[in-house]
Amino acid sequence: MTHGNSPHRTTVYLQPAEFYIGEKPTKVVTVLGSCVSVTLFNKRLGIGAICHATLPVCRTRKGCRKYCKDAFKYTDCSIKFMLKKFRDLGIAEHEIEIKVFGGADTLASRRENTIGTMNVRTALETIRAKSLQIIAADVGDSFGRKLIFHTDTGDVFLKRLPNNRERRGIPGVTFKKRGV
Repeated sequence: MTHGNSPHRTTVYLQPAEFYIGEKPTKVVTVLGSCVSVTLFNKRLGIGAICHATLPVCRTRKGCRKYCKDAFKYTDCSIKFMLKKFRDLGIAEHEIEIKVFGGADTLASRRENTIGTMNVRTALETIRAKSLQIIAADVGDSFGRKLIFHTDTGDVFLKRLPNNRERRGIPGVTFKKRGV
């Protein structure tokens, strides 16, 4: 399968602090730096969801229990909201394929707790708190990423963007679960 335009697949450009759930075949395109995208996919129904979260944790009193206009700005709220939407569609948690991308340290920083690092940590902690498995990830390092996500297949096509500054020796992490 190619990631070109398909006659039956529309294209959506996902901006920071947005979320998309595709019950119809859709190609979702987004570009990440320190932001994180998490994709959820259910093979049985052919439904996929993706978020483009900019900050790690929502600190409002409402938290993630109640929808607010800024919910998709935050990694924790975005993931919890997408999981709730999947539950509302009758999708059991063991039927969800999860992938995580982004979290680059795109600015010269000597700190360990950069926004990118905290976004990745929050995504992993939020997913693991629900005892869910991540089947693929490409996170960290110092380069941006362009993602193309097909909501009807769960396929994610990734392009690492050039880094104009010297690499600082902090490797990113890439993995894919065997058999998937």
